[in-house]
Amino acid sequence: MKTRIDWVRRNCRLLAGIATEFEAAKPFAGKTIGTGIHLEPKTVALILTLQAGGARMVSTGNLNTTQPEAVAYLRDHGVTVIGGPTRNPKEHHESLVAVLAEEPDLILDNGGDLFDLYRQNRYAGLLGGTEETTSGRMRLEPLRDDFRMPILVINDSPIKQFAENEHAVGQSVLESFIRITNRATNGQRITVFGYGACGKGVAANFRNANARVSVVDRDPLKRLQAHLDGHETPPRDAAIASADFIVTVTGGKHVIGPDDLPLFKDGVVLANAGHFPQEIEAARIAGDGTVVERTAYEVGIETLRLADGRTIGIIAEGHMFNLAGPRPMGNSIESMDLGFALQARCLEAIALGKAERDACVVPVPRNIDDRVANAFLDLCYGA
Repeated sequence: MKTRIDWVRRNCRLLAGIATEFEAAKPFAGKTIGTGIHLEPKTVALILTLQAGGARMVSTGNLNTTQPEAVAYLRDHGVTVIGGPTRNPKEHHESLVAVLAEEPDLILDNGGDLFDLYRQNRYAGLLGGTEETTSGRMRLEPLRDDFRMPILVINDSPIKQFAENEHAVGQSVLESFIRITNRATNGQRITVFGYGACGKGVAANFRNANARVSVVDRDPLKRLQAHLDGHETPPRDAAIASADFIVTVTGGKHVIGPDDLPLFKDGVVLANAGHFPQEIEAARIAGDGTVVERTAYEVGIETLRLADGRTIGIIAEGHMFNLAGPRPMGNSIESMDLGFALQARCLEAIALGKAERDACVVPVPRNIDDRVANAFLDLCYGA
């Protein structure tokens, strides 16, 4: 019987077409590509597409999102995978260091970890690479002068913003909440922290699932936009105190912490959908003196009981929960196919010398956006 990974690869139609092209053209011949990205079925399709282009692939995952079956599949297909599933930051750091020890010619990064380590321990021959996330772009932008090489930010592509962040992230967060908690959304109060593209999608999907949605954002223009989109935008403390479920999707740090314990409603559930496990200070909340009992459940939720009898649930210890819990699915195949087609085309452009050194921590070039959009629509309409 074929695997779920085989199903995903079959349905990543853009990547399949690019892989066929790459097998003939070999744009990465003689080059090593180092990747630090969630290892799950859709990233398997991307990594094997790059391998088809002649690249030697050296890959590791991200904290708490690496799926063992993805690691095994990649190794069976000749990819060097360093490390495995881990929640240990030290182990994860060692895996990243091991990727860079292979001195890749191109880096595919997810959160800026590999590029930041390269900046601290340089080697000759790095041509540049890609950064997948807004979190990584925020981290690398102030360091632009330290690199002076093409680093193309996939998440700044309008395709990534509307196809994946707004549509697919919202869908996967809703799916993950229902899958992990088995709780209804109807009539529940949901507070969404962050109203960028991801936050908009999360808020819209929960509203469409008959939840009552409040939005919190430090940017008054985004709060106004959320208000005009029909969401409630109360003050922060009121939004926390009313919530049955709180989800953070800001890309920032320390969004929810122990100082918020007095505000939480009994039975509230907290989850993070941002890239790094730093938006919800899960360890500090769990270690607060008002917590008298901790109960972990096999579905990936820990419940904290406070001295006053209230309980608080935290999903996946504050890690990105739409790639956590039982049988994590992540974003839809179609959305990731689009985003990963951008990855493949951007790395191809850098490998072939078609990206300037000044294109450092900048969005995907418009010609690549256009090429990927046209290819997707051609598949839809049989061109």
